[in-house]
Amino acid sequence: MQILSVTTALLASSAAARSLFGSSPAISPNIDGSLSVPGKNPLQHCEDPRGDILTLDSVDLDPNPPKAGTTLSITASGKLSEDVEAGATVHLTVKYGLITIIRQTADLCDTVQKVDLECPLKKDEDVKLTKDVDLPKQIPPGKYSVIADVYSKDEKKITCLTATVEFHKSGKEEQIVLEGPKQGL
Repeated sequence: MQILSVTTALLASSAAARSLFGSSPAISPNIDGSLSVPGKNPLQHCEDPRGDILTLDSVDLDPNPPKAGTTLSITASGKLSEDVEAGATVHLTVKYGLITIIRQTADLCDTVQKVDLECPLKKDEDVKLTKDVDLPKQIPPGKYSVIADVYSKDEKKITCLTATVEFHKSGKEEQIVLEGPKQGL
């Protein structure tokens, strides 16, 4: 299914970015209290990222919001607070409306190879990631929710990102719908 490749690339870049760029105790929700990832994107942290290994400086999408039938360019930068070695995992969930269409766990090191990186990912190195993804014209209209939860081989949280993207029928603009993380879960 084409949506899997699109989602995997977007999440690979965000998960790779997250697992490639660690976080520090200085990171906290934005000044406005939101958990939005810096840059031109619909991404949000699942929760306060202060304890995450990855600190994202920015993630930019072009076009933002993504549009069916176009090439989506993803640029991300950040830093890791710890080395990330083989055995790290990405837990990915994609929902179409209320229906879960993808629930899988992938090896992070295999995933980052798709964005020209390789493990081990070293701490304190500035990392920049760029990836172009061709979005198919035939993306079924509707709301897609994505969660990428990334852990080190020692089960330390590298990052967790979430986004909701809404695609409309041809001729209408696609739009991004931001929804905050569910509290108390």
